[in-house]
Amino acid sequence: MADATDSLNTRARHLFKVLVESYICDGEPVGSRTLASRSGLDISSATVRSVMSELEELGLIASPHTSAGRIPTDKGYRLFIDSLLTCDPPSQSEVERLRSVLGGEASLQGLAVSVSGLLSGVSSLAAVVMLPRRGRMILRHIELLPVSDQRVLVLLVVDRQEVRSSVVAVERAFAPAELWAAANYLNASFSGLELGEVRRRLLNELRAAERDMDRIVYAAMQVAEQVFASEHDDKDIVVSGQTKLMEFEELSNLDKLRVLFETFDEKRKILNLLDQCLGSGGLQVMIGKESGFSVLDDCSLVVSTYESERGESGVLGVIGPTRMSYRRVIPLVDLTAKMVSAALNQHH
Repeated sequence: MADATDSLNTRARHLFKVLVESYICDGEPVGSRTLASRSGLDISSATVRSVMSELEELGLIASPHTSAGRIPTDKGYRLFIDSLLTCDPPSQSEVERLRSVLGGEASLQGLAVSVSGLLSGVSSLAAVVMLPRRGRMILRHIELLPVSDQRVLVLLVVDRQEVRSSVVAVERAFAPAELWAAANYLNASFSGLELGEVRRRLLNELRAAERDMDRIVYAAMQVAEQVFASEHDDKDIVVSGQTKLMEFEELSNLDKLRVLFETFDEKRKILNLLDQCLGSGGLQVMIGKESGFSVLDDCSLVVSTYESERGESGVLGVIGPTRMSYRRVIPLVDLTAKMVSAALNQHH
């Protein structure tokens, strides 16, 4: 975004910021007259139109088909958040509500339910909380053994000597020699990696090279994908406030809502996305297509990791339209993550 920032003078940056804040507040495309009056600058509508034309050429704003006004693009939101955003710290009442919720829950599941409900209520958006996982777990070895025609016993050795077992369904029967070859491939590819990294690599490789893979390698990847996906449990994530998204016109299309709600109900895809966030760490804002998850192309995610002193870590945050109040939401998510971290340490 540095190229777009460098090409804008102070006036253009100010007008762009006012336009984004106006659209976030009203949900209506912003015209030159409105922008001129709200800018606080002594400039004409013609001058504003000239600046808006420049912003549009840079890909920062766009004109909806039904309006002469302009709205921010995903690229525009990214510039706004990275360079122009002024945040509002949570109010004292919001801080007190967080304290009361975090102080009253002893179980992790109860804590997640309470925090997600509070985040959704305060932000008026959907909220997600992924329960804390153990710290880094390293894959040491994997074995694949036939159980029946279309079932395979998978033995995982993680960390030093912890053994995990699971039975997964496969598309066809495999001979013991085929499973041995598949296990050798998986051990050569993934042994020594942290389990979250194994999951991410599996997803990437299956998406990128599914058609070109050797039959045994493809079978190995499919089995492994099921195993490492099963490391996720739907109980590991709590989602609250999905229906609040119906209140935003840009998300009110019934087909969009149906797919979005199905995704929230299924949870596994959201878990995979949050798992990637866990690997990146810290506070993250993903706008539109930045999530790499087509269901959320019209949404933004503001998430942050939290962690206990014992190395348990998780992710929490909100999901809403790209037209969300970032100035309120970002500091709220950041503070909530810090307070959850502190609460985990007190409970342990």
